[in-house]
Amino acid sequence: MDLDALATARHDAWQRLDALGRASRLSGPESDELIERYQGAASDLSLVQTTVGSTALGDRLSVSLAKARLRFTGAPENPLKVFTRFVAADLPAALYRVRWLTLAVAVATVVVAGLYVWWIASDPRVLATLGDPAQMQQLADEGFVAYYSENPAASFAGSVWTNNAWIAAQCVAFGITGVWVPAVILQNAQNLGVTAAVMFAYDEADTFFLYITPHGLLELTCVFVAAAAGLRIFWAWVAPGTRPRGVALAEDARALFTVAIGLVFFLFVSGLIEGFVTPAPWPWAVKIGIGVIAFGGFLAYMLVLGGRAYRAGATGDLDAFEAGATRIIAG
Repeated sequence: MDLDALATARHDAWQRLDALGRASRLSGPESDELIERYQGAASDLSLVQTTVGSTALGDRLSVSLAKARLRFTGAPENPLKVFTRFVAADLPAALYRVRWLTLAVAVATVVVAGLYVWWIASDPRVLATLGDPAQMQQLADEGFVAYYSENPAASFAGSVWTNNAWIAAQCVAFGITGVWVPAVILQNAQNLGVTAAVMFAYDEADTFFLYITPHGLLELTCVFVAAAAGLRIFWAWVAPGTRPRGVALAEDARALFTVAIGLVFFLFVSGLIEGFVTPAPWPWAVKIGIGVIAFGGFLAYMLVLGGRAYRAGATGDLDAFEAGATRIIAG
């Protein structure tokens, strides 16, 4: 192959490819032309490499192709920038979007749990159906407290974290069914109410609240948020508004699955508190104070930072995060 002849014949086409690759803006026709020129130059490079091998001409053409390719694939984003945008805008905006549904789920849980407590406490026969009196006495006097310290703190915290993260992910992923989230809410409220009723019946109400408060404030709120996200996805399918049903479902599912990713971190924090703080031999004011600080930090992140990000135009859409991550991986 005569490389000089090929370079002369393709000179104008390659120069045009370079010019389009350096242009700050491209019109629609210019974008189409860029792709055409790219395909032609790629064929030329393939011919050169298979016929002659590595050459200076081929190297220069490779550089031109790389510059052109960045125009229609996008430059790889800085990983720190992608992560920072996710933490500072996408995640808090997604949390902010479900703030009222989160409150509704929290109220529903408290009401259902309260009804269970009232029902069991008002009728000794109901309490008797829960188990042997000696076993319930043992639960109230020792079992409830022992649960938080019977395993090593690190393994207990890890077990609690993974279990709660799995529940949160299920609420978001299966929220579209419309029945999964109500079932989780009901089961969670029932367990909370029955346990509280047994502790109250054996005069251990103070123990119940002291041990549940440090980690429960953040842990239960995370579950409420996950349930709210699942319900929001379900509602996008039932009542899409002016959007086509498929579009509404896809948009809200992408945005709100961001919540499931973010809750993994917050549930990790609540798991650490449950494993290391709740059973610790510290003053209760300190342990509850740690729980309140963690809970307050989450609320500030969700409502203050989330409100600002949402009003600034962030939607919590997972697409932006995924696109950036994909470009980083592709390199």
